[in-house]
Amino acid sequence: MHITRYTDYSLRVLIFVALKGEERSTIHEIAERFDISRNHLMKVVHQLSQKGYLTAIRGKNGGLLLSRPAREIGLGRLVRDTERDLALVECFSDHNRCIITPACRLMSILDEALEAFFQVLDRYTLEDILGPRAPELIRLLQLPQDAVAAS
Repeated sequence: MHITRYTDYSLRVLIFVALKGEERSTIHEIAERFDISRNHLMKVVHQLSQKGYLTAIRGKNGGLLLSRPAREIGLGRLVRDTERDLALVECFSDHNRCIITPACRLMSILDEALEAFFQVLDRYTLEDILGPRAPELIRLLQLPQDAVAAS
């Protein structure tokens, strides 16, 4: 399985915003720190706002905040919300043209593996990503040392 860049960027945005705690983050700031296209991040942030992960505040003093505590943002749910296509192979899709599908066990085996993947992700939250390494993440992202990770 391969996580798309979209999901990767979604995770990075949430990590960044969580590390800043109550201080608002901007798309420009996140794009700059991760060296990611600002236009691409705007789409990611828009979806994260629509799905209830972020609160986007417009205006001069606007910015991004987590919509709920990091401990309430499950990684499994986030990946399900941001991945557009979880069809690992053709037989998972509506456009399956593989002639061996009726006799092949690959689909059921891969489905079981995908379920196991999500069972692991479902045990973790955004807070778990930060954990005791939050100070190092703050340093690497060049945030103020007094930044407080949201919990």
